[in-house]
Order: sequence, then structure tokens, then C-alpha cells
Amino acid sequence: MTQHVCCELPQTRRGHERRIALLLSGTELFLERGYDAVSLDDIVNHAGGSKASIYKYFGSKEGLFKAICDYRRELFFKNICVAFNSHIEDLRSYLIQTLIGFYQKITCAENAAFMRLVIERSQSDPELALYLHERGPEFVQKTIACALEQAAQQGKIHCTQPFNSAMMYFGILRNIEWKITMGVPMTVDHHEILDHIEYCVDIFLKGHQLS
Repeated sequence: MTQHVCCELPQTRRGHERRIALLLSGTELFLERGYDAVSLDDIVNHAGGSKASIYKYFGSKEGLFKAICDYRRELFFKNICVAFNSHIEDLRSYLIQTLIGFYQKITCAENAAFMRLVIERSQSDPELALYLHERGPEFVQKTIACALEQAAQQGKIHCTQPFNSAMMYFGILRNIEWKITMGVPMTVDHHEILDHIEYCVDIFLKGHQLS
């Protein structure tokens, strides 16, 4: 189970750099060997420094992995699935660009490998699985739900259950996401994916047209 330990945040530039080095080294080793095969000594030897820094900033190996997940989640969702601004954005373009950004991130080999690692680790840590779900899939679905709700309030679409509609929306890439995560070879090219996204978003919006 994930341990709840009070950890310190770096107060200096050197401390911040040390923390990032541990996150990056931990990520590399976990991806290379798997979570269980990596020790704190391995990470320290790879990153330099001492185990005291891990205990200080993360509390434990579990805390380090959780922090790595948070760090990678922030990088993954940077510039995608941002809040919708109806005053300057078109809903169709927003929905299409969000899926394109998501597709580009999941096709990154390291992101796919890390997702496999997270799925494997979550099997033995239900608390971690819930934590990551709330800050990953549930968070992005709520972001899209807010966009749909905003559009509905402005009379642009009909959407009485925005969160359910958001889950449907992300289903557009679900098959592709699972293929990538499971290592199944892709049989379509980039342009076909873009056509698929535009086609599905248009069908999605058609289903939310005002009667």
C-alpha cells in the first residue's frame, strides 16, 4: 500500500535539482528493470547523492514512484486538455485539438512504456490506482465535461449529462490507446488517425445538436 509520509519540498535551487534528478533516475530504472527489481540504492547510485534525499523529499520508494507519476502526468497533460474558453475558441476545434494532442502523447514510446508500468504497479496498490485515476482519467474527463457544460449553457449544444458525454468523447481514441499500451502494431497511419478524430468529433457533436 502507498505510505503517507510527510515530505519536504526543496527550498533551494540545488534541492530542486536534486529532487528532479531522483525523479528522472527513478523513472529510467523503473522502466528498464520494473518496479520490484529496483532498490533505493540503485536509484541513488544512478542519480548520485544519498538515500537521505529520497527519504527527505519522498519518504519511501512508494512515495518516489507516486511523485514520478505526478511529474509525468504534469508533463503529459501540459498544453493538452486545457480549460475551454468559449469567447476565443470554437468547440469543434477545441475537441479535435485535444484529441490530437492526446494521440501525440500516447504514441510516445516512453509514455506507453510508463503506462504499462503504472498498470502493473496498480495491481498491487489499489490506493495508488485510485489516486492516479482521480488525477488522470477522471481529471481530463471533468475538464471536457466543463467545456461541454459551458457550451450547453450558452445554447450551442444539448448536453444534459456532460460527464457521461466526456467519457464517450474519450472513447474515440480508446481502441488506439489500448493497442499502443498492449504493444499491438498500428495498422493505420497518422493521416488516417486525424481523419478518424475529425469524423468522430463531428458525429459526437451531431449527437449533441439542439433539437
